[in-house]
Amino acid sequence: MFRRWGIAIATIVLSLVLIACNTATNQPTANSTPPQKAAERVVTLTSLSSDIVYQLDKTKLVGITGSKLFDKDARFQGITQVSKGQAPPNLEKIVALKPDLVVGNQDFHAQALAKLKDLGIATLATKIDKWDDLTDITKQLAQAIGANPDPLLKRYQTFLGKAVSQAPSTLVLVSRQPILAPNKNSWAGDLLSKFGAKNVVADLQSQSPTGGYVTLSAEKILQANPDVLLVVNTEQTSAEQFKSEPFWNKLKATKNKQVYVFDYYGLVNPGSLDKIEEACTRLREVLSAKAKV
Repeated sequence: MFRRWGIAIATIVLSLVLIACNTATNQPTANSTPPQKAAERVVTLTSLSSDIVYQLDKTKLVGITGSKLFDKDARFQGITQVSKGQAPPNLEKIVALKPDLVVGNQDFHAQALAKLKDLGIATLATKIDKWDDLTDITKQLAQAIGANPDPLLKRYQTFLGKAVSQAPSTLVLVSRQPILAPNKNSWAGDLLSKFGAKNVVADLQSQSPTGGYVTLSAEKILQANPDVLLVVNTEQTSAEQFKSEPFWNKLKATKNKQVYVFDYYGLVNPGSLDKIEEACTRLREVLSAKAKV
């Protein structure tokens, strides 16, 4: 059991840091060395930073991370991939592109960014935990490449719209073994708060190695008994699997058929701007519909 728990945690941690642009902190990190002038050649090691830089100025993007989000996206065809999956970025490929800025995740790419920094290449280390981080990294990237962030920042506001009045109590389940749910210190938890949802585990302290996520027992879930359940489909977990749990049919949400399946990208891992917009649209629809009942 412990081994299964550890594997699940490790997989989620890697997923959270690998594909998301897991946002910029408000203060520069050790591996952030902004370029002295507007960068002309940018390599991005996360899918969200790739998307943001492309939206700000596609002519600046010379290298990207390989992501299944972009496999069929014509915008990124022909741009050199310097990493793929869980493999570390290929430093030789990156250096060969002669970038004047490399953007990576603060945790997952720490070693690579440090080596690139030692080579005199400007770097930006990012991490995302909340909505404000999305706007912060957009502003930082815009400044770094000499672009105007305002059109993107205005687009972000359209994702949110107005908070739902009298939104229902809500629980998001992102893993089954162990059962994990996002509290307020996660991207998913912060997104729920933006729509006025009453996240039933918002204030619970995390006992999990995955920051921003709490481990729940069946008893805790039954005690919370949310109006709405959001189940996130991942490579390890599906909504169907939860149906075998003893608590499942005892919950108010399942009895009232208020269980909704969400994509991992957008709600748990920002992934890309389109995925964030999709998650926001679906959240608004689900929460608004329940609020009217």
